[in-house]
Amino acid sequence: MRIIGGKYRGRKLEFPDREGLRPTLGRTRETLFNWLLPTLPGARCLDLFAGTGALGLEALSRGAAHVTFVEQDRPAAAALGRTLAQFEVPAEQWQLSVTDAGTLRPPDAGPYDLIFVDPPFGDDALTPWLARLASPDWLSAEGMIYFELGRGTAFDPAPFALHRHKTAGAYQYGLLASTRQER
Repeated sequence: MRIIGGKYRGRKLEFPDREGLRPTLGRTRETLFNWLLPTLPGARCLDLFAGTGALGLEALSRGAAHVTFVEQDRPAAAALGRTLAQFEVPAEQWQLSVTDAGTLRPPDAGPYDLIFVDPPFGDDALTPWLARLASPDWLSAEGMIYFELGRGTAFDPAPFALHRHKTAGAYQYGLLASTRQER
């Protein structure tokens, strides 16, 4: 698996063979980052359930200012740390938190512009996260949430608006837009 665009284009991702680790396919990443093209430069991102880090690394490659990676599996997190070092991503552009995503607190530096939520399939992890991420502490008023779920998994996008949605093989993915207005 390789980064498909931006300054790290063609660089190979290292990751362990772990049960439940399901990297986002290149074709899906290409579609996603085409959708995000106008909003990604300078964005602050959160990559929950980071796994290989493919989504966050692709964002950094395409001009995101900062990505916080959250991965509780220690071998996967260690591989992601090695990849960040191999890519020579400047330390001020990323943070790697080896913890359960549920223990994470809102960022001190202000809300994120883009949040990747790709929980393990079979878990109903998206619904409680949407309620949590609706807080202005987590997501900016113009922010977007990328999600991946099993193809047949039903979900209610509220309190967000479904901005884009597609299916590919055994999964569905899309972007949710904040419906909150700045005052």
